[in-house]
Amino acid sequence: MHQLFRLVLGQKDLSRAGDLFSLDDSEIEDSLTEALEQIKIISSSSDYQTNNNDQAVVEICITRITTAIRETESIEKHAKALVGLWDSCLEHNLRPFGKDEDTPHAKIASDIMSCILQNYNRPPVMALAIPIAVKFLHRGNKDLCRNMSNYLSLAAITKADLLADHTEVIVKSILQGMINQKTCF
Repeated sequence: MHQLFRLVLGQKDLSRAGDLFSLDDSEIEDSLTEALEQIKIISSSSDYQTNNNDQAVVEICITRITTAIRETESIEKHAKALVGLWDSCLEHNLRPFGKDEDTPHAKIASDIMSCILQNYNRPPVMALAIPIAVKFLHRGNKDLCRNMSNYLSLAAITKADLLADHTEVIVKSILQGMINQKTCF
């Protein structure tokens, strides 16, 4: 792992996290999978929900990682680690605290979701992502569910067969969304 990622993630050093953006994407690209695995460990710790420093470090690192993945077009190389971190979010509370206040794991899930599912036209990435994506449909976070539905519809346009095994869950989510909308009026 790049020395700066090791420092920032190893010591959870918020004061140095912004320095990650001074590095060239190609300079850190080989470190991204290992950094994602370290983030998974940090975000799975028992005090992560209440540790603002750790949350800020993770948020900055995820932003830097997803930017580097997009700029280096290396989603296939890092998809397994991204999906692993994304999947780990399902082990935690994703329901918003207040009206517009997402939980720390919902924030991670949202950032990872957009990075992964913007690559809906890459079947190998979608093959890893779709089984995890559909699990988010019934986790009680309307914004995540709505965004997930949008991305899944794009995936269906390019590679519908990847969604075939998940049709029942998707239809139930659509019907539940329709019921929830009717009760809002």
